[in-house]
Amino acid sequence: MSAAEAFFERVDTGRFLATEYTRGPWDPGSQHAGPPAALLGRAVEERAGARTDLRIARITYEILRPVPIGPLEITTTVLRSGRSTELVEATLAPAGAAPVMLARALRIRVAAEAVPAVVPGPQVPPPGEVGRTPFFPVPWEIGYHTAMGSRFTEGAFVESGPGTCWMRMGVPLIAGEETAPLDRVLIAADSGNGISSVMDFERFVFVNGDLTVHLHRHPVAEWVCVEARTSVDGAGIGLADSRLHDEKGPIGRGAQSLFVAPR
Repeated sequence: MSAAEAFFERVDTGRFLATEYTRGPWDPGSQHAGPPAALLGRAVEERAGARTDLRIARITYEILRPVPIGPLEITTTVLRSGRSTELVEATLAPAGAAPVMLARALRIRVAAEAVPAVVPGPQVPPPGEVGRTPFFPVPWEIGYHTAMGSRFTEGAFVESGPGTCWMRMGVPLIAGEETAPLDRVLIAADSGNGISSVMDFERFVFVNGDLTVHLHRHPVAEWVCVEARTSVDGAGIGLADSRLHDEKGPIGRGAQSLFVAPR
């Protein structure tokens, strides 16, 4: 296992090694979906030949199977390219194996002060007003739960119901590389269903098979806030709906479709 102080190490172009900081709370050999989501977003924005006048406005992930901790490969394909928008697909797979995660990103052309900004101001208490909130009990020492700082202004990981949680990366996404604003959003957005859990972790599973993030603005500081609500139908389908913020105000939304069942 790599000892790098980061979620991933870059091995070569399109090839990465996941570290133990990516480990999720359910399986010691599988990643939390936040780090690979951020890695795929980075690949879309930084692929060879990517236009610098376009920015991700929406990215949808299909989580095909658990993402293992180990060597991974990313491939990107431009599905549609136009003057003002493009659609890019990125695929994540273990070396020599079938894909475990797919992403499709809509990138939209941007220009400085091209139109009047219409954005609301801060709508949740800032992270400086609350202390660090512990993660729910996890049976291993190092993982996503130790690499991410969390501060709840509403609810808690161990409380049932809606939650509002500020999150900050404690290590870079990729060793030796600067953390990008998009990294901070995507690594946190997949936590919406945990932040707003309405079921007992020990009695039910509620896992997401997808994640969609819409962004009208990228964050401007290290903290990202996930203001999440979960709804569950008795048939076993749920939705975790999240409003995303930074300290200046709302930046977008996230949504996760949930499979819910007794353990």
